[in-house]
Amino acid sequence: MELEDTHIDAYLKIIRRRQRLHPTVYGSRINILDSQFFTLLDHQWDRIGTGPERKPPAGWSVFGQTWSHDELAVVRGELPLGIRPWHDVDLVLIPCNVGVGSGPAGFYTAEKTLKAHQGAQVDIIDRLPTPFGLVRSGVAPDHPETKIVINQFSRVAQHERCSFFGNVTLGSSISLSDLRELYHVVVLAYGSESDRALGIPGEDLMGIHSAREFVWWYNGHPDCRNLDPDLKSTDTAVILGQGNVALDVARILLRPTSELATTDIASHVLTALEESSIRKVYLVGRRGPVQAACTTKELREVLGIKNLYVNIKEADLVKTPADEEEMKNNQIQRRVYELLSKAAASGSSQPSSGQRELHFVFFRKPDSFLESDERSGLVSGVHVEKTVLKGVGPGKQIAVGTGEFEDLDCGMVLKSIGYKSVPVNGLPFDHNKGVVPNIRGRVVTDPSGDPTQVETGLYVCGWLKRGPTGIIATNLYCAEETVASISEDLERGVLKSTSSLPKAGREGLLQLLDDRNIRPLSFNAWEKIDSEEKSLGRLRNKPREKLTTWEDLLKAAAMK
Repeated sequence: MELEDTHIDAYLKIIRRRQRLHPTVYGSRINILDSQFFTLLDHQWDRIGTGPERKPPAGWSVFGQTWSHDELAVVRGELPLGIRPWHDVDLVLIPCNVGVGSGPAGFYTAEKTLKAHQGAQVDIIDRLPTPFGLVRSGVAPDHPETKIVINQFSRVAQHERCSFFGNVTLGSSISLSDLRELYHVVVLAYGSESDRALGIPGEDLMGIHSAREFVWWYNGHPDCRNLDPDLKSTDTAVILGQGNVALDVARILLRPTSELATTDIASHVLTALEESSIRKVYLVGRRGPVQAACTTKELREVLGIKNLYVNIKEADLVKTPADEEEMKNNQIQRRVYELLSKAAASGSSQPSSGQRELHFVFFRKPDSFLESDERSGLVSGVHVEKTVLKGVGPGKQIAVGTGEFEDLDCGMVLKSIGYKSVPVNGLPFDHNKGVVPNIRGRVVTDPSGDPTQVETGLYVCGWLKRGPTGIIATNLYCAEETVASISEDLERGVLKSTSSLPKAGREGLLQLLDDRNIRPLSFNAWEKIDSEEKSLGRLRNKPREKLTTWEDLLKAAAMK
């Protein structure tokens, strides 16, 4: 017989689940990416039949591995794995303390836990009244398809064994030590809500913002409602960085506002963009077009903006043998380079009158920010140093300064140089890497990663675990690894169950918050906010009109 795709998908799900639950047994036996295995397994299984009365012959093997009847039955989902179920352990997730919120890392961890451990109780805590973290406050308004994952996360939050508590801040409402007393397991997934600093002169001048702040502003995050970047006093903005966030920011600044009007962009931001004087944007990168850190999707979108002049210097597109070596091993880099080369070849030599401009500036690194002669304390440009690439290993090059400098005049600078996580009291933290030291999600006391110094019951996931890298789906695999570590620790007896070590869990949390006069907001309260935003959006032909102040959010959450 021939296996259908649905059969293979089902087997993949079964085996992934078995591996997560018991990777020491099944991790080395099964190659989950090899569909040929399933085909052969199914043929062989048909020959020997199914059920306890039909057993494979002695020494039965597939791809050189010997399989018992019970093992094969487990693979096919006909027998349970036979490990102790996780019926009596509570789990608390902290997808936000001073930052991102209950985002993808937290929700994927909750989802994987609920599926893998029947009976586990999962509580998700967030300082904002609104869940979903960067899906709500980070994904660009003109990327609605990316936000569809909210439907999946909503189903998790509505699960009978899951609760969401918004308006609860780790550090002020409740401490990490409180949570470790209340729960068997604490998973920190609060992301990276601060920004890396360049550490160069003039960085505190007015008109310089982090890309994170700007993104939060146009996405209606209540913390950046009053950012109010000055888009009227200058026609030129410099964006430091060439990653996806940098391209998002450039696209929002340059895209026709008529195309943004039907998105969920905050209304006060749309008004500011309609009145904006910005007509020229520089995207500045330390290295060359081969090393540009964006993806092809983001690059195509910004290059496809209507009536946009794109400037890329032909000299910057010259490749070295080291560049060729990098591209040979990275298809994304090769496609990005090809798109940039095509844009350079097809563009006009000069912009037409009134045309908006996007300039890719390669091989430049910021040295200092320039202060305006006309307005004290206001940025007027960026002093940049020319760079060249230096090989530091196979397929890797870094930018080094040449000692030659030039100025880029502008009235606004947006730094898209990376996000940074922030530690909380009682949490080990590697300040150099900006992450919590961990081994496969297990928090360790020593930043060197000494496995003998594990913080029992404390885990980490998402950007706080690995740094601010990857896309939304990256958090899925990150969560799988962390949940697998929790499962292993439970099986080994590292984690205690309710029967051997009772914990107050959800009831204790609610009691503690009540004693401190803190009113947590349930997922039902979020649904009231959601309903109000959608109602307001319908009046403006938008998917939603975001409530962007704490006052408005809390008022909507309290509606009858």
